[in-house]
Amino acid sequence: MGRHSLPDQYGAGGSDPRPRTRRRTVAIATVLVLTVAGGTAAAVQSGLLSFGTSCQEDAVRLRVAASPDVVPALRAAAERARDSSLTSDGRCVDVTVTAQDSSKVADTLLAGRKSDAQVWVPDSQVWVERVAADTGATEVTPVGSFASSPVGVAVVPQAAKSLGWPEKTYSWIELAGATMRDDALRLGAADPARSATGLLALTRLSAAAGSIEGGDTQAAAMMKTLSQRTSDSDTQVLDTLPRDASGTEQGNPKRNQALILSEQAAFAYNTAGGGDGLDLFYPKDGSPRLDFPYALVDQAVLTTDESRAALRFVNYLRKPEQQKLLHKYGFRTSDDEVDAAVVTGAGGSKPQPYTKSAVRPASQTALQEALGTWTITVQSARITTVVDASSSMSEEVTRDGQSRMDVTKASLLQALATFTPDDEIGLWDFSTKLDGDKDYRVLVPTERLGAAQGNGTQRDRLTAAFSGLAPVPNGATGLYDTTLAAYKAAVSSYAKGKFNALVILTDGVNQDPGSISRGALISRLQQLTDPDRPVPLIMIAVGPDADRAEATQIATATGGSGQEVTNPSEIHEVILKAIVAAGAEGTGTGAG
Repeated sequence: MGRHSLPDQYGAGGSDPRPRTRRRTVAIATVLVLTVAGGTAAAVQSGLLSFGTSCQEDAVRLRVAASPDVVPALRAAAERARDSSLTSDGRCVDVTVTAQDSSKVADTLLAGRKSDAQVWVPDSQVWVERVAADTGATEVTPVGSFASSPVGVAVVPQAAKSLGWPEKTYSWIELAGATMRDDALRLGAADPARSATGLLALTRLSAAAGSIEGGDTQAAAMMKTLSQRTSDSDTQVLDTLPRDASGTEQGNPKRNQALILSEQAAFAYNTAGGGDGLDLFYPKDGSPRLDFPYALVDQAVLTTDESRAALRFVNYLRKPEQQKLLHKYGFRTSDDEVDAAVVTGAGGSKPQPYTKSAVRPASQTALQEALGTWTITVQSARITTVVDASSSMSEEVTRDGQSRMDVTKASLLQALATFTPDDEIGLWDFSTKLDGDKDYRVLVPTERLGAAQGNGTQRDRLTAAFSGLAPVPNGATGLYDTTLAAYKAAVSSYAKGKFNALVILTDGVNQDPGSISRGALISRLQQLTDPDRPVPLIMIAVGPDADRAEATQIATATGGSGQEVTNPSEIHEVILKAIVAAGAEGTGTGAG
């Protein structure tokens, strides 16, 4: 057979013993080249393909500031990404992770200062929302979450057994109450002002208490007890556990047998061989969860490469292989499926409700109220109480013949019992012309309850003074002059770093014709009020003849509140609620 020439487009003049086969081969090769080239372009564009050492030399470098508990897992993931040459737009993604307490990063951002990280991973959305709500803060942009961990109560085995673990289940209130009723079972927590774990648990306790009668008082008592055993951070609270099962360690008053912890923190402690391990209670009314949000910091100043690389890394964390890695470090990655190894490692066991859905995230209002309650309840207070001693306080208000003053005294004594030796409490009473031309008199100056007074303490002196309160026969109500004098004294004796407040109880309206007018009183109170030295006035209108509207108008001038009670036995609860409200609004406390 003779030779055949190929078409010009294939190179005329060339020769091939199998022209059809060659044409087909070239065609296939062309398709393959185009396919590979297209695939390569797509892979490069999607950031899936690395060009070896060149991308490492021109890597996009990300700095991530993360909560200490998630740092080991993130570093392991970053190392994997580096080893596999994870890329974004053809450039390697090189991630460096540093441990920084979430509260400290939040403080930095709230101050408007620049962070040295492009990405922030706190342990809870609580911190991100707090920063985002402040218009003067450095901007943060959350882009989702990649892990979570429920919050429960971890208990040393011997104590857990005494509580019936794992068969017995408890609500938050029941669990906290059980640990506080037993002197040998001490409950510790990280400070809610610095720890999302502590704050979320505290908010859950507050919500649960709000649904039961007398719950507010019960919650305040629990907070007071818990405050004596708080640590500055989640890491430090673990150091309060007994070092071993010896009687010396278990009986050490500085050691806690139970801690409010996340599941992941219990997992990390147990898998590290901490002591005899911990058993974990999951409250049956639901656990709040740490949700580890992933947020860009000051996105406006990030380069496009940095923003895209940051998104690339968080998507990498959501891949199945990285989720397995997160499980290895004790984190959950799904709300629907729970890795049994994570629960077992953390000390969980059936029938503890560890698969129960997380409670709905608390609102910012609920979080602030809980934190306000905590701050005011656990912080030392300086409060002067001023009690109406006009003749109308002798009116009988109970079936057994108790007067309004009798019931008021009993309620005040109940309130006194809730304060600690470090709290400063004083007592005035008022009517008209009690001390010369003055409508008021100082019965007990405001001092520390634990301070020695004669053969007793300030608390003993106050107890006697409260018990001895009596209506003045034919006495009228000198409300306005008394309010001004007491407020002047409270402001002039302001105690820095304490909750300062003035509490006035009255069952009527001003009846002193020679006193300052209401308008002039309000004006003077406004002049005396100093936002740097806040002293909210809490005025409580007791009984049907008192004027709640007037009480509110006068108290509001100082940043305080007017309250009303029809039953004097409720006074102690109203005082506590009013103090909590003042604390939640940021009044009454000065810088420490």
